[in-house]
Amino acid sequence: MRWEMAEPSRDRAEISRGAYARLPEAARSALERPRFEVVPIKGALEQASRLPSGAEVSITCSPTLGIENTLALAEKLSDQGFRVVPHVSARLVTGEDHLKEILRRLDDSRLSDVFVVGGDSKEPAGPFTNGLELLRAMSQLGHGIQRVGIPAYPEGHPLVGEKELTRALLDKQEFASYMVTQICFDPEVLLGWLRDIRRRGVELPAYIGLPGAVDRGKLLRISLKIGIGESVRYLRKQHGWMSRLMLHGGYSPDHLVKTLSPHVGDTVYRIQGFHLNTFNQVESTERWRREMLGYSDVEGGQEGLRPTQGGHR
Repeated sequence: MRWEMAEPSRDRAEISRGAYARLPEAARSALERPRFEVVPIKGALEQASRLPSGAEVSITCSPTLGIENTLALAEKLSDQGFRVVPHVSARLVTGEDHLKEILRRLDDSRLSDVFVVGGDSKEPAGPFTNGLELLRAMSQLGHGIQRVGIPAYPEGHPLVGEKELTRALLDKQEFASYMVTQICFDPEVLLGWLRDIRRRGVELPAYIGLPGAVDRGKLLRISLKIGIGESVRYLRKQHGWMSRLMLHGGYSPDHLVKTLSPHVGDTVYRIQGFHLNTFNQVESTERWRREMLGYSDVEGGQEGLRPTQGGHR
């Protein structure tokens, strides 16, 4: 599939055009074609309709919502032409038969990309206690999935030590195609972590997990829940630029994008793209993205990414 970019409007404010012009080419390309993450709850299908046609959509999987909600939404969005990346939580897979059924459904929907996580369930539903065990089982069974993503934690994990996290990335490399970083508000911490794991031998390309343009209170609650408190404290201290990120009580990741953009596509950090965590606030996130790119229809229109053929999956 080829993609055509909508032309930025001539009547856009100079500041928006300037922000777009200042982004290096690789960073502009990454922001033009990001991954959007949504949660498979009520209203998610409607929220996804506000995304660009044929966009890449990552769908979370949690103990509360289960794998079925993830797969059901993935199948619906795939039918609508989105490039869908369902998450599969190892601790929610009940056994080999369940895994075979999941892989069959992915194949039936022609889904070629999946994101494998360990999961947050206190007790595993079956024999898989972490992502590596599930990846090995998938490899042994065989599958038609072309790309497999795994999570990465620049600020650590509340339940797993740093050495164990690094070891897991190294062990998963033979089964994975890329990694997605958990949200980190401090770009210097993120870049330092990338330099460190590259020295340790982790070569997987990285999609940088960014918070979308979302409600500030919701973002802080989620951030503290998933264990990135140091990054949140960093954010709170940055009064000089914090006010510039607040839009009607919300957060937008301008600072992160601008700081990271010179390193997108280089051989040191191997940043492949951006992964926008929308928390299902798709309209505000998409509006922010379009403003950063200098587009005119920032009220949430569907232009920007225009497939010249039907969306592929």
